Amino acid sequence: MDNKPTILILGKLPPPLMGPAIATNIILNSSLKEQFNLVHFDTRINKEVSTMGRWSMGKSFKMLSLYRAFKRLIKQTQPDIILVPISQTTMGFYKDARFISIGAKYAKVVVQLRGSNFKNWLATANNSTNSFVQKTLKKCAGVIVLGNNLKHLFEDYFEEKQIFVVPNGGNYELQSRKSEELTILYLANFLPSKSFDDVLMALVILKERGITNFKLNAAGAWDNEAFKQKCLDIIKKHELNHVTLFPPQTGGAKMQLFADADVFVFCPKMPEGHPWVIVEAMANGLPVVATDQGAIIESVVNDENGFIVPTERPVVIADRLEELVGDAELRTQFSQQSKTFYNTNFTEEKMVRNLKGVFDSILHGQ
Repeated sequence: MDNKPTILILGKLPPPLMGPAIATNIILNSSLKEQFNLVHFDTRINKEVSTMGRWSMGKSFKMLSLYRAFKRLIKQTQPDIILVPISQTTMGFYKDARFISIGAKYAKVVVQLRGSNFKNWLATANNSTNSFVQKTLKKCAGVIVLGNNLKHLFEDYFEEKQIFVVPNGGNYELQSRKSEELTILYLANFLPSKSFDDVLMALVILKERGITNFKLNAAGAWDNEAFKQKCLDIIKKHELNHVTLFPPQTGGAKMQLFADADVFVFCPKMPEGHPWVIVEAMANGLPVVATDQGAIIESVVNDENGFIVPTERPVVIADRLEELVGDAELRTQFSQQSKTFYNTNFTEEKMVRNLKGVFDSILHGQ
């Protein structure tokens, strides 16, 4: 007889190729399944980035059917713990709250925030929403965040021992380098919040300084036509002929882009969680230029394995890229440190160990 505890994990799976979906996929296929019975419930209702956050009657009916299916699955599998990712928008949280309320009647519910905008959202929400959030989270046995500097987001809702830190972590099939060109890589969905336009403007500044002895590879999905046109206009107007755009990349093709890169740049202007692309960049031993959003600064330590730059400051991005492009020794130093940080803190084994610690703590009431 199988005496392993059962963990019911809610979450989306790709497509679309987004951080939370990647995380769910890694967890379900990790060695956790050797220690727990992992049961998955797919909450995905969007297949494309462009449809996310948009209400429709069809989505409403889909959610109702998901709640019914969720309840049936609980009765069928009788989980010990239910892991529920939570949103940091009003509409999203209200949808997630129904899963929490249903699940809490049958098992211990642990919620997980894969971002860092939770308090910012509630600061702009009305009293009714804040009260609803407080009431909903009281039904939960704990919460998981992506970094130590994000624990404060839930200090008003949980005791310290109920707030767990589980950074993203993954193992990758690294590729051999094929390109000999000095290459900067941007890899993320082309959302306005990710500030790809700032990266392009940094390249404009570098070109004005006469620095074009590199190329930029950029891969991702476009969120809206207006932002796409803005970025394409920058490339065309300033003749950034050393920029190559790719559609979203996965598997070996994605890892090849990392393998062929010398520097990784990702400078979002809005709150993030612990971006998977940062983990992937470190796994490939890349120096990273990034902004201080979410738990990024727990991976990218300024002047150790990369540079932390202010948001919406293309000139500072340009300054840091100029340093890295012009100094092979510095790139090597940062590269080695990125790899060390990754091996120490952000492998799949480390993430699995952290998650197992959470589940064990919840199961044993510690």
